[in-house]
Amino acid sequence: MKVWIDQDLCTGDGLCEEIAPAVFTLLDDGLAYVKEGAEIKSNPGGSDGMANVPAELEDAVTEASEECPGECIFIEKD
Repeated sequence: MKVWIDQDLCTGDGLCEEIAPAVFTLLDDGLAYVKEGAEIKSNPGGSDGMANVPAELEDAVTEASEECPGECIFIEKD
């Protein structure tokens, strides 16, 4: 599974970071970004903005996507 965020839709609510802090983070611009390990995918657009999701976090990432008020979290299944 891979995940990415459309920052144009992000409301900066932070629910994603609360639900799956290992995959999502809010930066100083008030928007959420995905991360893969220590690498924050802060270059929106294209495959550079996508993060691989560890299998044990897939349920949390799916929940974050469903709970997101901005509907800005997109999941791509392998």
